[in-house]
Amino acid sequence: MQLNDEGLKNRKFWEDRGYLLPEYDREAMKKETKEHPRWIHFGAGNIFRAFHAVAAGKLLSCGEMRSGITVVEGFDYEIIEKMYRPHDDLSILVTLKSDGATEKTVVGSIGESCILDSENEEEYARLKEIFSSATLQLATFTITEKGYSLVDGKGELLPAVKEDFEKGPEKPKSYIGKVASLLYERYKNGARSIAMVSTDNCSHNGDKLKEAIRAFAKKWREKGFADPGFEIYLFQEGKVSFPWSMIDKITPRPDPAVEELLKKDEIEGLENVVTSKKTWVAPFVNAEECEYLVIEDDFPAGRPDLGKAGFLFTDRETVDKVERMKVCTCLNPLHTALAVFGCLLGYERISEEMKDPQLKRMVERIGYDEGLPVVTDPKVIDPKEFIDTVLNVRIPNPFMPDTPQRIATDTSQKIPIRYGETIKNYMASGRSLEELKLIPLVFAGWVRYLTGINDEGEPFEPSPDPLLDTVKEYVKGVTLDLSAQEKEKAAKAIGPLLSDPAIFGVDLGKTGLSEKVKGYYKELLDGKGAVRRTLEKYV
Repeated sequence: MQLNDEGLKNRKFWEDRGYLLPEYDREAMKKETKEHPRWIHFGAGNIFRAFHAVAAGKLLSCGEMRSGITVVEGFDYEIIEKMYRPHDDLSILVTLKSDGATEKTVVGSIGESCILDSENEEEYARLKEIFSSATLQLATFTITEKGYSLVDGKGELLPAVKEDFEKGPEKPKSYIGKVASLLYERYKNGARSIAMVSTDNCSHNGDKLKEAIRAFAKKWREKGFADPGFEIYLFQEGKVSFPWSMIDKITPRPDPAVEELLKKDEIEGLENVVTSKKTWVAPFVNAEECEYLVIEDDFPAGRPDLGKAGFLFTDRETVDKVERMKVCTCLNPLHTALAVFGCLLGYERISEEMKDPQLKRMVERIGYDEGLPVVTDPKVIDPKEFIDTVLNVRIPNPFMPDTPQRIATDTSQKIPIRYGETIKNYMASGRSLEELKLIPLVFAGWVRYLTGINDEGEPFEPSPDPLLDTVKEYVKGVTLDLSAQEKEKAAKAIGPLLSDPAIFGVDLGKTGLSEKVKGYYKELLDGKGAVRRTLEKYV
């Protein structure tokens, strides 16, 4: 059976195999979407199909929405050309549950798929038409954090951005330039209200989108390409809003095991496609069952009642608190701890680490004992229940093929937020830093990780990190057969590193934690098996 409109007509085939099907008239939905677009989404990747599109399907099924989502792809046009349109914009979500069960859903809420290509007159004209529509209420985004950046690693304008600044909004080449151009079209056609909602996994994401679009509006006004009123429209209350949001859901690359599962159901044409831009896409998505999307409720043109699909709407301050709860206490610090020690102990799956008594107990103590007492409580989500789900459902899920090596990427950039904020909260609340036992152990574990020697004394390649070459200098020449005097020297050598607040969020030397970290570090260097012995001793 093919995954397309024709194949879906045989509902019995799908239902007999346990698939949840759209409970609405897709043809009527498509017609309504094209005539009265309400929701447009930029970024046609897995997180969109597994989360936003599924939420829209729930609202279509209960009658809250009549039009579906218009999805737009602006980085890799082949995703639309080779995956969406051949399957009539249908896809399959396979939810992988921690108890081994699976749930299969045919996702049919996409009413139209578009390509964000200003060189393609037909595609771009259609997008201008959508953005001019009086019924359009919101545009959501999953284009990754780097999608909002206008500069390269050196801080210089990207070539496409620079060209767009100089040539104006007619045929922009950069992603955000095209989005700004479409907003200009909306301004010229009545200056209608709209919410521009980043749902990418980065802090204060709405501001990142706002500032990127503001840069284009400002430059185009200065050069006479755009009406001065456009810039005012973008930031006038009640016209264009840029809400903050916090999103959390794991949607890994399409898994071969899931593909085989679907093939046994006699579904054809499921093969992955690797585009010319090296994007892996398939007509199915595999994802965990847990999901959170908390959004600042600022929608000047109105919105669907997405609360019925599980989205949480609140104020900006609460969104920020949810983000801090997750990143500083309830998820990210636990992931980083498992990543560092998983690499040292030779693990290749995060889920396997949760079967290790010491590692499991380590993250439980970091979360419950050391983090929870000073957690930022957003009230809309209970922090303890969030940790419960992370430790008992999400991380142990054997179907989530996440690796410690991937999560260990860019650790130097993560430590100040994931742990430094907890230390600051201890100091601000007057709690004794002596209560912190395992967060300092993670710091020592990371320094030990920088040696590139695992617990068996074998070399391994540390994950990419922008400061890797710099921080490795502090452990240069360190081996596992050092004398007591040499270990003291090695511990002293990391003192300046531990005093760097850019890495640890605070100067560990001034807090008194530095000596504790050095003590752990010496024990972690005490020959083969020292990492395991240290965990057994302190965890």
